[in-house]
Amino acid sequence: MIRVIIADDQHILTEGLQMILGKEKDIDICGIAQNGKEAYDMCNLYKPNIILMDIKMPIMNGVEATKKIKEKYPNIKILVLTTFKDDEYIYEALRYGASGYLLKDASPVKIAEAIRTVYEGGALIQSEVAAKVINKFSQMANNEEKREYNPKLDLLTGREKDICRLLAEGKNNKEISKELYLSEGTVKNHITKVLNKLDLRDRTQLAIFSIKNTL
Repeated sequence: MIRVIIADDQHILTEGLQMILGKEKDIDICGIAQNGKEAYDMCNLYKPNIILMDIKMPIMNGVEATKKIKEKYPNIKILVLTTFKDDEYIYEALRYGASGYLLKDASPVKIAEAIRTVYEGGALIQSEVAAKVINKFSQMANNEEKREYNPKLDLLTGREKDICRLLAEGKNNKEISKELYLSEGTVKNHITKVLNKLDLRDRTQLAIFSIKNTL
């Protein structure tokens, strides 16, 4: 059973998600938080696997909560609930360890799938907002006065760099396999090898690495 806390100050949203996700046989909504501080306090009490974390909340916002939770409970996965206007905040949340982001108007099926993906160790980069976040990463990388060559790039093959580039564009395994004429299993194996080579936690960290190093 996947234990989930929903952190959002909009009662209509939390009630709707609780009702819809509560019908899933493998998902247990174990807590509802109205702000980031409540979400943090609930971690020790309810031992969640996943937190659906809104960005803009009173008392403690989702970015601050993500940072604090990941510092004390690194095994808890955080899935950010966002809107198109929150791209700068999304960047910060990802930097602090969130496993991905999801639009608030995503369908219940997509939300349930996202929870399962993150629970199984994956990362979710929803294509609808990926371009805006990638643009933010790129701007920050370009604004650096001096970027030194990262020797870790020498560990990657040409094919692995191609996969990293497409992953950073927000493409999933199926889309990458289609573009590179590889099987989905081969793409998945390549990504696993790259994560091990670069000592990165998940696809989100790999996407950030790829953008910062202009793959």
